[in-house]
Amino acid sequence: MHKQIFESYQPLDRSSLIPLLQDIQNIYGYLPENALRDISDFVGVPLSRVYGVATFYNQFRLTPLGKNIIRVCRGTACHVKNSANILYALESELGIKAGETTRDKQFTIEVVNCIGACSIAPVILVNDDYHGRITVKDIPKILKKYQTTPASKKPEKAEVEG
Repeated sequence: MHKQIFESYQPLDRSSLIPLLQDIQNIYGYLPENALRDISDFVGVPLSRVYGVATFYNQFRLTPLGKNIIRVCRGTACHVKNSANILYALESELGIKAGETTRDKQFTIEVVNCIGACSIAPVILVNDDYHGRITVKDIPKILKKYQTTPASKKPEKAEVEG
């Protein structure tokens, strides 16, 4: 699927490394290992160098994002209002650390420097939804709003009395 992207670039042109990484990530939402190998071969740089560039820049991801991306603001206003506790509560509730995705691919937690909603600190952004003035006790309710139940959990049929 991603090999068509290479048609827009010259082989062995090291200056195309970052644009290729960006194009591949635009397709998959992250940088799959096989795509990194293909880029390494195409550009003519060692795979370790491709990984080095991909891990140096914050814009690149080596793992897929979850369906719901939770951005926790750690800016000054949120910090003063204990956003560290909000982050810890999210990590505890989901069983992952910031920068990770839950095993079921439902949630990814990211830490951001500022969301720009300081007046409602502490604030988190779930996908495009702002949740402000939140407390630790709000976390389960917020997460429940975004959780999808697996298809295998179908409601049981009610017995009809006859």
